[in-house]
Amino acid sequence: MFFVRVNMNDRTYQVTETPPEYRHLAGRGLTSTLVANEVPPLCHPLGPNNKLVFAAGFLSGTSAPTSARISVGAKSPLTGGIKEANAGTSWAADLAAMNIQALIIEGQPKEKGAYWGITITWEGKPKVEFFESTQYTGKVLPDVYPAMYEKYGDKISVCGVGMAAEHGYGNSGVVFNDMHKRPTRYAGRGGMGAVMASKGLKFIVLNRMGAPGMPIVDKALFEEGRKKMIDALRTHAITKPKGALNTYGTAVLINIMNEAGGLPTRNFSSGRFEGAPRIAGEAIFETNKKRKGEEIYNHACSPGCIIQCSNTIFDEKGDEITSCLEYESDWSLGADCGIDNLDDVAQLNALCNAYGLDTIETGTTIAVAMEAGVIPFGDSKGAINLVHEMGKGTPIGRILGAGAATTGRVYGVTRVPVVKGQAMPAYEPRAVKGIGITYATTTMGADHTAGYTIAPEILGVMGKQDPLSPEGKAALSRAFQATTAFIDSSGHCLFIAFAILDIASGYQGMIDEVNGVLGTSWTADDILKQGAEILKAERRFNEAAGIGKEADRMPEFMKTEPLPPHNNVFDVPDAALDSVFAEL
Repeated sequence: MFFVRVNMNDRTYQVTETPPEYRHLAGRGLTSTLVANEVPPLCHPLGPNNKLVFAAGFLSGTSAPTSARISVGAKSPLTGGIKEANAGTSWAADLAAMNIQALIIEGQPKEKGAYWGITITWEGKPKVEFFESTQYTGKVLPDVYPAMYEKYGDKISVCGVGMAAEHGYGNSGVVFNDMHKRPTRYAGRGGMGAVMASKGLKFIVLNRMGAPGMPIVDKALFEEGRKKMIDALRTHAITKPKGALNTYGTAVLINIMNEAGGLPTRNFSSGRFEGAPRIAGEAIFETNKKRKGEEIYNHACSPGCIIQCSNTIFDEKGDEITSCLEYESDWSLGADCGIDNLDDVAQLNALCNAYGLDTIETGTTIAVAMEAGVIPFGDSKGAINLVHEMGKGTPIGRILGAGAATTGRVYGVTRVPVVKGQAMPAYEPRAVKGIGITYATTTMGADHTAGYTIAPEILGVMGKQDPLSPEGKAALSRAFQATTAFIDSSGHCLFIAFAILDIASGYQGMIDEVNGVLGTSWTADDILKQGAEILKAERRFNEAAGIGKEADRMPEFMKTEPLPPHNNVFDVPDAALDSVFAEL
C-alpha cells in the first residue's frame, strides 16, 4: 500500500510505501490521524500549511456490500477544528484498487487564480500527472464534469470542486461522481471544498486500468464476514430491498421526525411542520409514480451498495430535476425554511449540487436569513435566488456562503442553530436529547453522523429509548461516537448501523470483513478502542487549535426557549456534556 503526496507549490509528487505506524488505519481514522500529526493546529485553513487528505476505508475496493466510502480530512475553514467528511462513490473503490492508502495534497501554488487537475494512473505503482484547469472555473459542475469523461474516457472516476469552493466558502463541499457520472456525491460538510480550491486543485481524476485491486490477507474469513453483512442488510426492515430506505429514501424520516415533534421548522422555532407530508419520502415516491407511470425504487450511490437509498425527483414532464434529495437536504431546504413545494426543494438541491454547496449549511443559513427578514419564510423563489447569489459570489452571496454562524452575526440574529461554527442537521436537540449531546460534544461541529442516537431514540434500533429524557444519553452518545469513528474507517456506509446494531451476526460480519482484509484478529472490544483512539486524536487537535470543552455547548436559545409541541428546552447538564470525553 502507498502514500501519494502531491505538492502544489511546484506541482511535484512522491509515492512511498505506507509507514508502519499507519498500516492499520483507513478512512476517517487515517485522515484524522494524518491531520492531527502533520497540520499545525493554529494554521489558517485556507493557507499553505493546511493539508487535504483522502483515504478510502479498509473495505473500499472489495466486494463487501455498501462499502465504497471515501473520507476527506483537513482543518476546517468553517469550524477552525479538525474535519472529516465522507461520500459514497466509485472514486473510493478506484483509489483503493490502486493501493493508495492515503492521498495527501500539500502546499499552495504561487499563481493566484490558477487551477490545475491531476490524473492518477497505474504503471506498476501510482503515477500522477498535472493538467491545466483554469478554463473549467466559474462554471457550474454539470457543465464541466462531462469534459473530464470526454478527455479521459468512460472508465474514470472524478473528484472536483465547484464555484462555491473557488469563492472560499465555509459551506463548500468536495464532489465525486455518482454511478451515472453526475457530480452529485458530496463530502459536503466543513468547507473541504474551499480547502481543495485553496490548493489550486480543481479535479482529481482516477483511472484504475491495470491496477492490482485491494489485497485481502484471509479471503475465507473476509467472505464469511461479507455473507453475514449481506444477510443482515437484506433482512432488516430499514435496509432490506423495498424496505424503508430503498422505497422512500432517507426522506422517509421527514414524517417520522415530524410526528416525533423533532423536525426543526422555520429556523428551529418549532418541532413540527404542517407541510411535512408534501415533501416527505412518501410524497416523493407517489409523485414519481404519478409522473413516470410506474413505481420508482431507489438506486445505489456507489458500487456494491445493496441498500440503494438514493432517489431521483422527476418533474411533470418526467424529466429529472435532481438526484439525490436526501433527508437532510429535503429538511434544510424545505421545513427549516418553511417551504413545502417539492419541486422547488428539488430545484434548490440541484442548484447546491451545481455550485458545490453543502445543502445542510446552505438551507440552515437561508433559514437564519429568513429569521433576519432578508426574505420571508416559505419564499421558495426567493430562496432559489439566494442560492444563485451564493453561486455568483455577490456580496450577500459571500455572507451566506460563509455559513449560518457568520450570517447570524452579520444580521444580528440570536436564534442561530450552530455548534463550533457548524449548522445543526435535521434533528431538534430539545426533542431528541441524545443527538443534542452528539451535536455539542463531537469534534466535528454539529454533526448527526458523528453519533447517530436517532437509531434508538426515534427508530427503536437496539430497543426504544425516550428521546425527551436526558438520562443515560451521555454514555449513549459516547458509545455511538466511538463506534461511528470505526464505521467511518471501515469504508461501509453509516446506514449499515441499523442492521448491525439489531443483528449481532451483522456486527460480527463487519469485524470479520476487516480482519480478513488486514489479517488481524480484532474483537468487538477492539472496535470501540480503535474508535476511541480516533476521537482522542481529533480532540487533541481541536484543543491545540483552541477548541476545548467550553465549546461543547448548545446555543443559548435552546436552553431558554421551549420548543413546540413538547415545549421542552435542552436541559442536559454541562457536567453530562463534559463527561462524554472525560470518560472516553
